[in-house]
Amino acid sequence: MSSNVPADMVYLITEPFSPPEYFMEINLRLILVSGKTKEFLFSPNDSASDIAKHVYDNWPMDWEEEQVSSPNILRLIYQGRFLHGNVTLGALKLPFGKTTVMHLVARETLPEPNSQGQRNREKTGESNCCVIL
Repeated sequence: MSSNVPADMVYLITEPFSPPEYFMEINLRLILVSGKTKEFLFSPNDSASDIAKHVYDNWPMDWEEEQVSSPNILRLIYQGRFLHGNVTLGALKLPFGKTTVMHLVARETLPEPNSQGQRNREKTGESNCCVIL
């Protein structure tokens, strides 16, 4: 098989290749309830609580009206679910080089897991019990 690339232009990589760190960043577009947005770059190792702290410490000037009293009440919502503090962006398998959108809200506590499903069952009268006759 012939190649049109000159021999002095061919490089052989003999060691495992790791892309530069800037290729390993995840771009997050955070949206507030007010509709204001801001983009931030994070590492795949950053957790939801790391992100909340970073955003709190670097609160955008145009978000001044929405300023919160503590990073501990900032919550991220991704694909309709609250992210717990220790979940990392890498665990979510977010793509590098593309923008991922998340909502950022101020909330003291996280909802209980499956509480939405329980609320829906209560509305519809659906139950997980069975009756044996």
